[in-house]
Amino acid sequence: MTSSSTTPRPEIWPTLPYEAWQDTCATLHRWTQIVGKFRVAQAPWVNHQWHVTLYLTARGLTTSPMPYADGRQFEIDFDFIDHELIIRASDGAERTLPLTARSVADFHAAVLAALAELDIHVRIHGTPNEIPDAIPFSEDRTHRSYEPDSAQRFWRALLQVERVFKQFRTGFLGKVSPVHFFWGSFDLAVTRFSGRSAPRHPGGVPGLPDAITQEAYSHEVSSAGIWPGTGLGYPAFYSYAYPEPKGFRAAPVQPEGAFFHEALGEFVLPYETVRTADAPDDALLAFLQSTYEAAANAGSWDRTTLECDFGEPRVPRAI
Repeated sequence: MTSSSTTPRPEIWPTLPYEAWQDTCATLHRWTQIVGKFRVAQAPWVNHQWHVTLYLTARGLTTSPMPYADGRQFEIDFDFIDHELIIRASDGAERTLPLTARSVADFHAAVLAALAELDIHVRIHGTPNEIPDAIPFSEDRTHRSYEPDSAQRFWRALLQVERVFKQFRTGFLGKVSPVHFFWGSFDLAVTRFSGRSAPRHPGGVPGLPDAITQEAYSHEVSSAGIWPGTGLGYPAFYSYAYPEPKGFRAAPVQPEGAFFHEALGEFVLPYETVRTADAPDDALLAFLQSTYEAAANAGSWDRTTLECDFGEPRVPRAI
């Protein structure tokens, strides 16, 4: 199915009223966990769990290619334009499942069946991560909503956020993560590292072994991302430091509307504040830069060594 060329161009920064799509959000969160767990099962471990994430595409989200035991590779894509889940193998075979209202249990069974038709048999952990009181995938008939327009709006918002996050990422010479989608916490994120090791994290994340959390936070970080609204009731950008240095939460940050959320222990900026700003890109970059500076200054990072100007197309970084 090909989308019509006469379809009106959607708004660049779409509205994301969480209350209107929270049921779809909860279902889609669990669907992405099912797909993401194939990366856990197949991809070699990379520091800070970078091997498990999903990535934005021009149509949705992808696992990117994953190795299989017989030498083939396969990938699983969410297409939020035609609303399909597409499984492709490197031998040319593929299967497509419609993204439509169905339970998590039915989605889980359909994905496993489609993979089996491609002679791909992978055992995944059957319970969601980072969700309190999670229902095993094969038993979850509670979450069954899928509203196509809402899912597409969320993805289109992520595309804009990813673009700005990638620009922000270019201004750092030290270790920095890709811009990637963590299906466990259902957020798009980018993380900078000071280069120093961190105190052992206490763990305690619901549905996540402490050893995984401790490996993820083995080194000092300043991390930023976007949540769709879970736990807050509205979509928002966040920024935190681990470990939190003294003075971090009292630092002035931009733009107007950003604040330190005491319960979360993180800086927060409502998505709507960015979306409705005169220059949304500038507003988001101001939040990313000012909260990073709050972490780097309070934590005595070697900013002179770690930072550089933002990158420009076709312009090599001056040495």
